[in-house]
Amino acid sequence: MPEREKTTPQRSAEEPALVKESGFRSVFAKLRKRRIIETLAAFIGGGWLLVEVVERLLVGHYKFPEESIDLTVVSVIGALLATLVWRWFGGTEKRPGNIMVEVLLGPLIILVALAIDLNLVFQIIGIPGKTLLIGVVSSILGIAWIIFKSLQWAAAAPVLLSGRVQKPVDSPSPASAPPEKSIVVLPFTDLSPQKDQEYFCDGMTEEIITDLSHVHDLLVISRSSAMTFKGTQKKTGEIGKEVNVRYILEGSVRKAGNDLRITAQLIDAATDAHLWADKYSGTLDDIFDFQEKVSRRIVDVLKIKLTPEESQNIERKSIPDSKAYECYLKAQHEALALTQDGLERALTYLKNGLDIIGENALIYAGMGFVYWQYVNLGIKGIDQDEYIAKTEHYVGKSLELDPRCGQAHLLLGLINVSFRGKLQDSVHQFKQALQADPDALFARLMLVLVYWEAGKTAAALPLVEKCIETDPINPICYLHQAGVRFFEGRFDLALDSSLKAFRMAPEAPFFSFWHALMLAYNRRFDEALSLVDQGAQATHRDLQTQLGLFMKYALKGEKEKIKLLLTPEFVSTAERDLQASYNLATFYAKLGDNENALNWLSNAVNRGFINYPMLIQRDPWLANIRGEPRFKKLMERVKYEWEHFEV
Repeated sequence: MPEREKTTPQRSAEEPALVKESGFRSVFAKLRKRRIIETLAAFIGGGWLLVEVVERLLVGHYKFPEESIDLTVVSVIGALLATLVWRWFGGTEKRPGNIMVEVLLGPLIILVALAIDLNLVFQIIGIPGKTLLIGVVSSILGIAWIIFKSLQWAAAAPVLLSGRVQKPVDSPSPASAPPEKSIVVLPFTDLSPQKDQEYFCDGMTEEIITDLSHVHDLLVISRSSAMTFKGTQKKTGEIGKEVNVRYILEGSVRKAGNDLRITAQLIDAATDAHLWADKYSGTLDDIFDFQEKVSRRIVDVLKIKLTPEESQNIERKSIPDSKAYECYLKAQHEALALTQDGLERALTYLKNGLDIIGENALIYAGMGFVYWQYVNLGIKGIDQDEYIAKTEHYVGKSLELDPRCGQAHLLLGLINVSFRGKLQDSVHQFKQALQADPDALFARLMLVLVYWEAGKTAAALPLVEKCIETDPINPICYLHQAGVRFFEGRFDLALDSSLKAFRMAPEAPFFSFWHALMLAYNRRFDEALSLVDQGAQATHRDLQTQLGLFMKYALKGEKEKIKLLLTPEFVSTAERDLQASYNLATFYAKLGDNENALNWLSNAVNRGFINYPMLIQRDPWLANIRGEPRFKKLMERVKYEWEHFEV
């Protein structure tokens, strides 16, 4: 396991670390980062050559007017100043007041140069007295440009203010027209007298989404994006544009005792036309029939022909007893509250469901999910090994009854990834989960994660694109896109994706850390460290915030502060987390502490990280350890496992 500390770290040779640099070195680093020095050298060399050509050839040989030299010099200087301004101010995201200085100053500098050039041209051709006119026209154009851009920026809502996100971006604008066969199922509204049927409405919504997701010719927005519209006052046209779909299903549930009434209507988002509407009245025992009727009616209206397998999937119900099904819905609602009390109530509901129906695969999988959440949430006072064993026990009972149970396969995949280091086995489990439930976004995202950890990013790309297509307003999808691009070595594109995710959830430590990491890999260290500091000020004590601080101290060479982070709890949590182990390996390598870097990297590999291309070449922060004999030996194993990993 990784050691707790190292006393003889070395400085990284790959690039200067951010250690209390002098003002001159800091400015020089910024000049290099923004390519100011290269630009200046190119203009000096090219400008000198151009002036020599004009002076010796055009003026000296072809007898052009001597003012041609002045014309050339002014043009070169104007272009140089505009380029330098653009390079310097274009290298930052900090936009107080949403003002882009380079957009203002660049054109103004060019305008001044053109005004001087025009005056020289008039002198050359013998038209006197135009200097004042040119100056007035130039001033008017310059003032008009400033007013125009100022009004434009004032109208736009600022995204970043002094490095802080002021308003999250809800979703990206769709780049194209929605697919003809596409739908979002909005959360059903609770019209019950006591307003206590939210769990039932959510269950109804989820079941219909699952049914429709089995129809291959229909694009269905995932539950996580659909649920964001619960209680929304947005019009159907706005919702359709936001998630880029053609059709919207909305409905309501009225439940009083055992009596049940459901309404549903299908709407064309483009025209707001109601294509179909119906009401279903009966008892709780009719719930499965109602769900199937709604799903089939949508398919009929959209003129989609079902295959026998698709038709069977719509008919298939995992809990055929309505009372036991209601217990399951209540348990699911409580478990998703992500509290210890909620988990305890969820177990009670699930046990009640078993008392009603007897052994049932989905209820057993639900119990496994609850025990998994105890571990996943880090509930204090439990024996994690015991609760993992309980998760495996109920997953096993579930799969004995129903080998196709999607939630059981999902849980088994999570255990293999998080605690067993069996990435290859998890691929099979996540694929089984997706086959059982095509809307299982979490299974698809986990498969993406496994593929990038295994160095199979080509297999991850279509999966992450599908995630974004079906869940366009979920920031976790864009964060996984950032992960895929990052582990391809495309750090600039990874930054674009992490910024989208961060803007959608700026307060979440998970997104903040990943965006800071992407900034750092793009050598935008000041912005990265500023973002880390913002997260630390929020007094988070989660793993992601601590990893961000670790990165900050490693970049600044503050070894004593790193030691303070290495509490037994932090080290134990990081050792179990494959991704965190890899991050710590890169941070130590960046610091120059090769021994600890190799310790953590060995732990990551033992947990299943076998992304050979990233390790051997793509990650620049590992440069210091690639020459180590221990690293080379480890890479022999990684290469073999990477080459034999099946997607």
